[in-house]
Amino acid sequence: MGNDLERLFDSAMMNIYHRAWEEVKYKATRFHQMLCAHGGIETAQLLLHSKNVSEGYVALWDKKRLDLTVEALILNPSWHELFSDAERNIARKRLKEYGYPLIEGVVSQSEDFHEQSTYNIGGGMYDKIAQELKQPFYTQNFANDGQRFVAWYLHRVLLLDMHETRAAITDGQNDKQIDAIVVEDGEDRRVRIIQGKFIKNAIIDASPLREVLSAWTRLKDIPKLQLECSGKLAERLEAMREAIEDDYEVEFELLTTGELTEAAKTDFDAFKDTMSSDNGFEAGLTLVDSNLIETRLLEAEQKDLPELTALLEIDTAKTLITEEGGYKVILSIIPLSQCIKLPGIADGKLFRRNVRQSLGINNKVNKAMRNSIVNPEKRPYFFFFHNGITALCSKATLSEDKKKITLQNIAVVNGCQSLSTIFSTSGKVASSTESKGGSILFRFYEIPQLDLGEAISINTNSQSAVKPKDLRSNDKYMKGIKRRYESAITDGYFLTKRGEKRPADKDDIKTLDSSEYGKMVVSWMCQRPNLASNEKKLFDELYKTVFHPELEPESILTLNLWLKEIDKHWEKLDINEVVKAVKGSARFHLLFAISQMFSHASNQSDKVAQPSASKSALQYSGIILGHAKGCLNQALQHANAQSQAAGRIFSPQNWLKGKSSVSDEQLVAATIVTIVQNMATPEQKPFIDCLKISPDKFSFRWSAD
Repeated sequence: MGNDLERLFDSAMMNIYHRAWEEVKYKATRFHQMLCAHGGIETAQLLLHSKNVSEGYVALWDKKRLDLTVEALILNPSWHELFSDAERNIARKRLKEYGYPLIEGVVSQSEDFHEQSTYNIGGGMYDKIAQELKQPFYTQNFANDGQRFVAWYLHRVLLLDMHETRAAITDGQNDKQIDAIVVEDGEDRRVRIIQGKFIKNAIIDASPLREVLSAWTRLKDIPKLQLECSGKLAERLEAMREAIEDDYEVEFELLTTGELTEAAKTDFDAFKDTMSSDNGFEAGLTLVDSNLIETRLLEAEQKDLPELTALLEIDTAKTLITEEGGYKVILSIIPLSQCIKLPGIADGKLFRRNVRQSLGINNKVNKAMRNSIVNPEKRPYFFFFHNGITALCSKATLSEDKKKITLQNIAVVNGCQSLSTIFSTSGKVASSTESKGGSILFRFYEIPQLDLGEAISINTNSQSAVKPKDLRSNDKYMKGIKRRYESAITDGYFLTKRGEKRPADKDDIKTLDSSEYGKMVVSWMCQRPNLASNEKKLFDELYKTVFHPELEPESILTLNLWLKEIDKHWEKLDINEVVKAVKGSARFHLLFAISQMFSHASNQSDKVAQPSASKSALQYSGIILGHAKGCLNQALQHANAQSQAAGRIFSPQNWLKGKSSVSDEQLVAATIVTIVQNMATPEQKPFIDCLKISPDKFSFRWSAD
């Protein structure tokens, strides 16, 4: 019986290895090696009695899947006789330290330990967050609960990884009322400046708001502020400065578990108006209170938000009730003063089924909309300037006098930007008389079915695309790439549209989306990884360069396989921490460094290898990535030393987005390849040979300058 149980445990251990890869794309290579060498029980005991937790344990904690750890597995009663009480206590203590929910000493069977730990604790958002702040990541990396609270928000709500979270925190001595700065590259192109106040059951006056306003005022002169602040903040400000020059939106967030006084709410509205209308330094201001924290956390965890019920006053002369396709349809012209009474605008719950969340009030469309509301001469004509709002509900009921309508489980699926902007000017709307207050067309659809509701949400937003990527999803170049790739790679799939999902019969490893494609091509074929972070440019100015040339399907697949290898090895690569904090850019610099190794090893340093010609070298991906990592680290050190010698503030994020990073990495790649070739042992010859590609497989880079 004992041998049978041990064999079953071996299988269970191998099962969590496979599940970690299949479910969260974490490949525990070292764990697999230990299993093959020692078997399940001995591997478990080695890991349990180790002084420090393993890299795999930390990685699974970061992915919110401690249920896939050895510690969680051995607490299953099925394996009770295989382990001692002392060993189970070690596992129990370790899981508890990392916030995993235990029920009377038995491990929870939750698929996501963060979900239980967050919502089964009770006592409001403060208590829920405070419980999570006891986890080692927060206690070991951040000095106090104020820092830990902001770090928790970055990690759990904004979904920054551990490296990104540590890099973003600026709270401390000489922080100038700025607790964190997050520069979001890629699609978002936004700078978040965060001030946190972690307090329990307290009313907040306007003091934190004045701190935000003070920070905003100081940020009008970034060079001056850099001379006065801490070194950590100075580096973040340098990344912010370049982002602002590149037209990133700026959003200040007052993050708090407290509640503003009525006077502070009035000040908040005034400060928001001041900051958003300043021609020198326009910025948005958002109050991220407990309600909004909860909404954003639920969205981050992809949980359903609570149902909302709304009661609206309607004008029967301006309302049409009919049916279409078997569903009740209500069209009604609603005063703006009624709109701001809808529940769930401030905390986002009303928009839980909208594929496009609020973009803030500083983008061009929303600023124009805001101006038409605050301008008393334009406000009466707002109805004619706007396409209207679409809302779904499970049931719509008219009052007996037909002057009120109750909407159960209401969700706005088109009009998120509009309602957010109307709400942000609620003072102007509420103070205006109804005849001059403006109105808007509402379309209410009584549709209980979720699948039809999702289809309506997608289709009603598809005609109002706001990003270049969306505009390109159906053009001839994109369709051509998709057709060629999927015809040649029959189990592959090319995603072109927002929200599109991979079909079940397609291979995840061979699936890529248009954004990743553009970034891989600009990094390898154009040799400009510094442009990979600028998604707007890829789908606009560089679109015909990056997406027009007919890159062969096998090369597209090979580029994707290299990127998958980078992601698989990411946590184990000894990359400088400041670079790991900019993963979105750094992974494409690694891809560029790999291409450079093939060019230099093949004596084709002025040309680029056809990606498909490098496919056989994937068997040595670990070794190649080790050298590519060295290339990135050494180039970074060289650039940092140059900045210090010149008395400049060095920003790794800016360096990765600048052209100098390309020349630095090219120089180091050539040196590394030469050293590897000269010092190679006979055992290393196959690896050296795999870097050499035939000259006829090279071409000049595609121009992207």
